Amino acid sequence: KERKRKQMRKPCNYPVIKHGWLYYSYRGYFPARVNQQFVYYCDQNFVPPSQRSWDHLTCTAEGWSPEEPCLKTCSRYSARIENGFLSESAFTYPLNKQTEYKCKPGYVTADGKTSGLITCLQNGWSTQPVCVKSCDRPVFENARAKSDGTWFRLNDRLDYECSIVCGQDGWSNKAACYDSGGKCGPPPPIDNGDITSLPQSVYPPEMIVEYRCHTYYELRGNRNIVCRNGEWSEPPKCLDKQTCAISEEAMKKHHIQLRWKHDRKLYSRTEDNIEFMCQRGYRRVTPHHTFRTTCREGKVVYPQCEPIID
Repeated sequence: KERKRKQMRKPCNYPVIKHGWLYYSYRGYFPARVNQQFVYYCDQNFVPPSQRSWDHLTCTAEGWSPEEPCLKTCSRYSARIENGFLSESAFTYPLNKQTEYKCKPGYVTADGKTSGLITCLQNGWSTQPVCVKSCDRPVFENARAKSDGTWFRLNDRLDYECSIVCGQDGWSNKAACYDSGGKCGPPPPIDNGDITSLPQSVYPPEMIVEYRCHTYYELRGNRNIVCRNGEWSEPPKCLDKQTCAISEEAMKKHHIQLRWKHDRKLYSRTEDNIEFMCQRGYRRVTPHHTFRTTCREGKVVYPQCEPIID
């Protein structure tokens, strides 16, 4: 009976959700009954424990559940990895999630590895790692290196020595200088992309090398470059796929605002959903479903609101 009486009470007052808000709920609904549920959303860079875009806040005999409705996340786009990229394909990562990043071919981490780990923390990613240009230890013919290093940073110097033998016909493998004959060095690196083949230190004339872009980027320009007269032709660029820009001017014209963000401009990727709501003192003109629109081919169809006239 005592338990029944507790459930009859209304223990849940209007919730203040840190980093989130209730969806279409008025203070007149509260205090709420036990087992009553309310839809809620989280601010940008926060998600419910379920990792969905929204969830239910439930009134229990002990209070609101979940106790912490909105959890911090980190975006893959906020991980600025110089000459590297996140190897996982997720868009967002929950708090304390550890994920791997990889360096582009020809680059290594500060400790000489091709990959490393970063962690999503309360204030963002644990570190903004850098991948530095490197060279593997070369394979010599009739020579040996004078140090034991296995990889070398940009501008590092490696000394080596050759051996020649006095034979019946004189000295073998005499040292000589020769014209490179129009050969090229390694292909030029590009942001957010790399070559499809293993890099070499020297390429013969007329050699063709192909580029590819990392995930979420598209190639602009010629995919292939050619080695001519000791120089490479112009490499392509890897650009971010189409995005939609929503400006304050466009929203003002339609008397709308973003439901979950107050920035003057928001960039959304193709197929991302964008939610709007009417400004205070305005009501919907277009149907309810138009207030949740999708970015397609760099364009957004805006809903419309009109003034409320008593």
